[in-house]
Amino acid sequence: MEIAEAVTDMVMRLTQDPHSVRAGREKVLEVAIGREVRAFRKAQGTTVAELSEMTGLSIGMLSKIENGNTSPSLSTLTTLANALSVPLTSFFRQYEERREAVHTKAGHGVETERDGTRAGHQYNLLGHIGSNSSGVIVEPYLIELTAASDTFETFQHGGIETIYMLEGAVDYRHGNEIYPLRPGDTLFFDADAPHGPENLVELPARYLSVISYPQTN
Repeated sequence: MEIAEAVTDMVMRLTQDPHSVRAGREKVLEVAIGREVRAFRKAQGTTVAELSEMTGLSIGMLSKIENGNTSPSLSTLTTLANALSVPLTSFFRQYEERREAVHTKAGHGVETERDGTRAGHQYNLLGHIGSNSSGVIVEPYLIELTAASDTFETFQHGGIETIYMLEGAVDYRHGNEIYPLRPGDTLFFDADAPHGPENLVELPARYLSVISYPQTN
């Protein structure tokens, strides 16, 4: 496949629109649940009476649920989810949850140490958001290499990592491959393979490292 065709195919597979505006989120849980139950029922062309027969719930109770006038139990929501063939969690998707943002001023990142860190190599964590509705943890680092060192111990950890080169030049190892990184270059990779700067070509070197991995309960 030609490169242009491959890129076009990849773009067509990307369905996330980073500029899209999501529908307003409900602040009242019962109202949010009711709207979702009604939306799923109507999308399937099911009447309230038919849903009542499918679930054993009275028409009056279903009406109260859809109008946000009652707080349905977990067993009731499970029954509705099974009848409508949707995940239980889909009833909560329009409920307003806490959304965090972390603003780190220049020079105020938290300096950290990672296995393999050497003198003259500084790792600054630029922000951290813990448990969240996305199910993903993202850790952005600003890495500054200001002095030559012996051969690095490579890093190896779960998740996906993206490196964006800002200044200087390094030859970066990922698995058995070496990638020359220069200002403006990006390297995106599976972080489970051994990786790290192999050769410090031009110092000082600075790059952003963004690591993402699934959050655990």
